[in-house]
Amino acid sequence: MAQRRMFSNRITNSARFIKMPLSSQALYFHLGLHADDDGVVEAFSIMRQTGAVEDDLRILVAKGFVSVLNDDLVTYITDWNENNKIRADRKVDSIYKDLLLKIMPTAELKQPKPRADTGKVTGRPMDNQWTAQVRLGKDRLGKDSKPLSGNPDPIPYDEIISYLNQVTSKSFKNVETHKKLIRARWNEKATLGDFKKVIDNKSSEWLGTDMAKYLQPSTLFGNKFDQYLNQTNAIKQKGGSYGGIEF
Repeated sequence: MAQRRMFSNRITNSARFIKMPLSSQALYFHLGLHADDDGVVEAFSIMRQTGAVEDDLRILVAKGFVSVLNDDLVTYITDWNENNKIRADRKVDSIYKDLLLKIMPTAELKQPKPRADTGKVTGRPMDNQWTAQVRLGKDRLGKDSKPLSGNPDPIPYDEIISYLNQVTSKSFKNVETHKKLIRARWNEKATLGDFKKVIDNKSSEWLGTDMAKYLQPSTLFGNKFDQYLNQTNAIKQKGGSYGGIEF
């Protein structure tokens, strides 16, 4: 998934956008920054991180900037294709692609294309497609550089740990102890969305309580991962308002 996002001046300079409260404008930018390559984002976690309230999201919906896809506030940015032009050989399909097409069958989604060198669809740029490259002098070669051979690890360790830190305001490192737990669950067919859902479920239940100390990889990604993943209505039980927003 791309790590840089853009916004069209035609959208953000429009009277329709500028007339919104600054809090709604800020939420729009945060949703855009965290959206996947199809413009889908889990708005609930972004609202918790930024302190946005349900009225901010409701205004974005009313103005037509976003569409909410389900009660968990999975949200689609309607002007995504104007804001961002993602190359087909770098695109990674959204984990919510089926949901998006079910709710919005006319949504225009770019289809990922295989890399020219491997024939595989990876969502990663080819070696000669990076927009920025580091040139090393002869005295540095062999010291700091790493070989480019071998297949990249498909497990998104960094994204999982970063998401956990964002939601819990902690600073866990991407160390081998945590990777081992993530790898074990990944090998059991867990997805990136599953990890985020477990983090959201237990954070909404434990944050602000004595159980908050257990919001750590050893607990969340351990043997009870599947139990946490299938926990019913965890987000609604804590707070009870976001999932009840009517659009």
